[in-house]
Amino acid sequence: MKKTKIPQTRVKNPEPDVRTVDWIIWAAWADRITFEEIFEKTGKKESEVIKIMRRTLKPKSFQNWRKRVREKSIKHRSLFKKKREKESRKTNFII
Repeated sequence: MKKTKIPQTRVKNPEPDVRTVDWIIWAAWADRITFEEIFEKTGKKESEVIKIMRRTLKPKSFQNWRKRVREKSIKHRSLFKKKREKESRKTNFII
């Protein structure tokens, strides 16, 4: 294997190919990837992603994922925007 002068970034969990179920699972676990983005790239709706996660994960892992998704409004763009607006209004009043 030939060494190049360009440094290679090594990541612990590299992003899988978008065309695979592994990518959907990877994206569903990622906090910064919304269900809308998953739909844009794969055509899978939130309910379909939940079914895939239920099928592929262990029961306790699925429960932990669902709890995490419910608590984080960032998985839904509209809820995330509303939360940010609410937080920015709070910050503006504090002087």
